[in-house]
Amino acid sequence: MDLPFLNELTTSANYEALLTFMGNLLSGIIILVLGVVVSRRIAAAIRKNLGRMSRFDPTLVPLVASLARYAVLIIALVAMLGSIGIQTTSIIAVLGAAGLAIGLALQGTLSNVAAGVMLLFLRPFQAGDWIETGANSGTVTEIGLFTTIITTFDNVFISVPNSAIWGAWVINHSRNNTRRMDIDIGIAYSTDLDHAEQSLLKLAKDPRVLTDPEPRFLVVNFGDSAITVRLRLYANNDVYWDLYWDMMRQVKPVLDAANIEIPFPQRDVRMVSSD
Repeated sequence: MDLPFLNELTTSANYEALLTFMGNLLSGIIILVLGVVVSRRIAAAIRKNLGRMSRFDPTLVPLVASLARYAVLIIALVAMLGSIGIQTTSIIAVLGAAGLAIGLALQGTLSNVAAGVMLLFLRPFQAGDWIETGANSGTVTEIGLFTTIITTFDNVFISVPNSAIWGAWVINHSRNNTRRMDIDIGIAYSTDLDHAEQSLLKLAKDPRVLTDPEPRFLVVNFGDSAITVRLRLYANNDVYWDLYWDMMRQVKPVLDAANIEIPFPQRDVRMVSSD
C-alpha cells in the first residue's frame, strides 16, 4: 500500500522537525507538571510560614497562598506554550481574549472574587470571629477568593459565597471586647421590687461581671401574670457565654432563697348552670 504522507515523514528534514516538535512538546509537559508541583509547594509554604507570624493577619493567608499558586501556574503555562514554539506576544493576546470571554461567562464567580477582596480590605470580620450573616451563624474559619468558610456551634461546615456575604448585613459579635448581657425574669406581683433587686444583684458579684458599666436592675414590663424584670450585666467577650449559662443556672436558686415566686399563666374557668 502506497501512503504518500508516510513517505514525506521518512524524509530527513521532516523527521528532524518531528523529533524537534516532540522534544519541545515533552519539555512543555515537563514544565507544566513542574509548575503544578511548585505552585502547590509554594502555596503550602506560604500557609505554613505566614501562619506562624503573629504580626500577619491570618485572614489573609489563604488569599496570598491562592494568588501565589495561580501566578506560578500562569507562568508555567506561558513557559510551556513558549517551549512548543508559540510566540509570547501571541500567548498574551490569546490569554487576554480568553480572560475577557471567561470574565463575561463567569460574572457570578468573579463577583465572588471582587467581594472577597472587599471583605479583606474593609475587614468587617476576620478569622476566628463569631458572625451572623443572612441565615448563617458561626465562627469564621477562612476567607478565600471565592467563598468564606463558617463553622457553626454544632460543628457544621458552611461554605458561603463571598458575594452573598457582601450583599447582606453582617453582625460581628466578636468585634468589641465587651458585651452586654440581659437576663429577663418574671416575678409575682406580690414581690417587693427592692427586695428582688437586692437578691438578683447578688449574681453580679461574680468576678467575671464587669463593674464598669455597673450592673443594673430594671423593670421592663407588667404582664398578665408577672412583672418582668431585667438583670443587665457586662462581661468580656471571651467569657460571655460561660457567664451567661452560669447566670441562668443560678437565677432560680437565688429567687427561691429570697422567697420570690416565679409565676406562671393561670386561667380560672367558672361553670354556670343553666338552671
